Amino acid sequence: MKYLRKASPVCLLFFCMIVLVLPSCVPHKNILYIQRIAKDTTRQKEYVNSLSHDYKIQPNDNLYIKISSLNEKTAPLFNKQTGASELSSDATIYLNSYSVNEEGYIDLPSLGKIIVTNLTVTEIRDLLQSRIDEYLKQSTITVKLVNFNITIVGEVNHTGQFKIYQDRINIFEALSIAGDVSDFADRRHIALVRQYKNGSTIHYLDVTSDKILSSEYYYLMPNDILYVAPLAVKRFGFTQFPYSILFSAITTMTTLILLIYTLKK
Repeated sequence: MKYLRKASPVCLLFFCMIVLVLPSCVPHKNILYIQRIAKDTTRQKEYVNSLSHDYKIQPNDNLYIKISSLNEKTAPLFNKQTGASELSSDATIYLNSYSVNEEGYIDLPSLGKIIVTNLTVTEIRDLLQSRIDEYLKQSTITVKLVNFNITIVGEVNHTGQFKIYQDRINIFEALSIAGDVSDFADRRHIALVRQYKNGSTIHYLDVTSDKILSSEYYYLMPNDILYVAPLAVKRFGFTQFPYSILFSAITTMTTLILLIYTLKK
């Protein structure tokens, strides 16, 4: 303390700037994905994760179903009557889809009501295939979930709701379509809000740990919401050490010190 009392006000001001700047920097380890916890990083590690997409169809979901057959005269009897613009946009795909009602049924032409709730898309396709085989030979059935949407908000470069045109998507693919997270994102506590039959549950994911690769929440489900919270240092923080600010401060302080000593003379 006695040294601080003897120090000039300019030096004390410079010291205070250093003390304030250092805690405002975001540590490098906080912005890295998939960090290995073990010290030995030379050996490859295998991460076990199921690739199956086991989302169960729920009421109010929408399914696109297309039945094709070599019998061009009979196949249209089992499909919705659509025009040439059937797959021209998301809106037409939605309009040509089958909505699952509150009782869990879809109503197909000629086949009637079929219950599909709590079945996967693959199980629905197999069910419809067994039913259609009674009427058509050499038929194929396409079943797609129309409303596979995910929402990403918070510290990402592009927030919003995104439509997924594939059977599954993992958390890193989801963050990439949102333009990746910002430098001030809290990668250790990404909130995943998932809807269940009786409500929603929040799961917190740490994408800086390699354990995320074997997490049961690595693959997202339809209607999942990702919230990326900001780090506490965002308001005054720096993603890397502010050398330019520090050098500018040193230059300013040096100039002031020289000016003071010149005036004293």
